[in-house]
Amino acid sequence: MRSLSLKIENVRRDLKSFSAEQEANAAVAILLKPTDRDVEILFVKRVENLQDPWSGQIALPGGKKEPEDRDLKETVLRETLEETGINLLDRCSLLGVTDAIRCRINPEMKILPFVFLVKHEPVIRLNMDELKEYYWIPVEELFRNECTVRFGSEKHRAFIIGDIKIWGLTFRILKNIFSRLNKHGSTSS
Repeated sequence: MRSLSLKIENVRRDLKSFSAEQEANAAVAILLKPTDRDVEILFVKRVENLQDPWSGQIALPGGKKEPEDRDLKETVLRETLEETGINLLDRCSLLGVTDAIRCRINPEMKILPFVFLVKHEPVIRLNMDELKEYYWIPVEELFRNECTVRFGSEKHRAFIIGDIKIWGLTFRILKNIFSRLNKHGSTSS
């Protein structure tokens, strides 16, 4: 566990501090929860919805900045609480943010990923209007299961764990954070 703590601390040093000036109009939460031998990340599965370009996909908690949100940190806190019932102000700490990523489906949308360390086993209460399921997936499991898959006529890089397919924007966000983890070696002891 000590080496895992050191690696999380190294990741923290590689992240940026949050600043209200960071240009983005949406935010997601990468929730890192240490276990005995690894770090798990929380993923959510979106409900099927014809108006949602990410309908039915595996995603990270988060969403668009609303006019009442003072900044993107408030957005990610609000969205995570609304979608999962997790209060990121309770036994969680903000490690930092990664670079904002532009959405390919909707180029006007730019997402700022916030990385949080979850220091407890949170009770998850999904907003069933938006989300269908959730998964805590170990980082090492994701590393071991990266591959290329075909969606329609196109090939995409993805993490495939059983029936769970993580690709597109969520895959790109994870690759960004994983480049920081790889810099310090894998996360397992």
